[in-house]
Amino acid sequence: MSAKPSPEKLLALGMSFWNAKTLLSAVELGVFDALADGPADLAALTAKLALHQRSARDFFDALVAMRVLERDANGRYANTPETELFLVRGRPSYVGGLLEMANARLYESWGHLSEALKTGRRQSENQEETDFFAALYADPNRLRGFLAAMSGVSAGAAQAIADKFPWHDYKTFVDVGAAQGMVPVTIARAHPHLSGAGFDLPQVKPIFEEYVAANGLADRVRFLPGDFFKDALPKADVIVMGHILHDWDLEQKRMLLKKAYDALHEGGALIVYEAMIDNERRENAFGLLMSLNMLIETAGGFDFTGADCQGWMKEVGFSSSRVEPLTGPDSMAVGIK
Repeated sequence: MSAKPSPEKLLALGMSFWNAKTLLSAVELGVFDALADGPADLAALTAKLALHQRSARDFFDALVAMRVLERDANGRYANTPETELFLVRGRPSYVGGLLEMANARLYESWGHLSEALKTGRRQSENQEETDFFAALYADPNRLRGFLAAMSGVSAGAAQAIADKFPWHDYKTFVDVGAAQGMVPVTIARAHPHLSGAGFDLPQVKPIFEEYVAANGLADRVRFLPGDFFKDALPKADVIVMGHILHDWDLEQKRMLLKKAYDALHEGGALIVYEAMIDNERRENAFGLLMSLNMLIETAGGFDFTGADCQGWMKEVGFSSSRVEPLTGPDSMAVGIK
């Protein structure tokens, strides 16, 4: 006998912003940082974070119920293994930069999704500006936050690419739109025979070089300044484009793929990784929601399926391509010249 329909799932989805904002505020307030040195009871944690006592207990216990904090029999709160590894600032594994950006920028902008769906216009701050990225890169504080967010969203995929791609067949690589440098650092650390570079706008250079130096890889990973719309891409055996293509419209996507093809050595490979939508467009909700985020954030960007990307690669000259899953919602499309 089939179960009767229940509104439970619908209500949970509709109110899921409660969970999201609770976690985002926990990152903003430094809850996980405060517990990095060990467990703390309610009074100590409340005082350490300078919270009002009225709702502190509910806040911490909500995080326990959400399985991002633990609480022992003595009432002391502690990080879970996941939050200890990924949400304590200053650790190489920290992915909270993306959540910081979500809290500071995306959360409010997504409140205007209905307007975006009706008008097709982006809804992020400074929505009248014609070049969103130019405005972003012109503000050092916003830029640093954005680049840290890109490290957060790329961390899992970077490790999977380092593990899965046959790097032993190649010697050089360039990460296009390298941001803080998470991807080239992860790849170079895993494969000592490789020499790599990050290609991005000149404003990124000090942030990139600081990150690379902190990871002890300045001798094998360098920064190359440039604008991928105005300049040719640097030559290499492998070119990586991660979370780049989805920012742009179809014509711009094809143009960037052609530039990558032209820059590759014969037999070289292009790696495009994104939260690629499954070909049936039924399963990867994150990829589909990311495409809506491109509506919110950009003038013409959208996410795409692996088959879409393979088709564009073929159009610009790649002789063969394949799509492989990475981690979570991310996949990579690999094109061979």
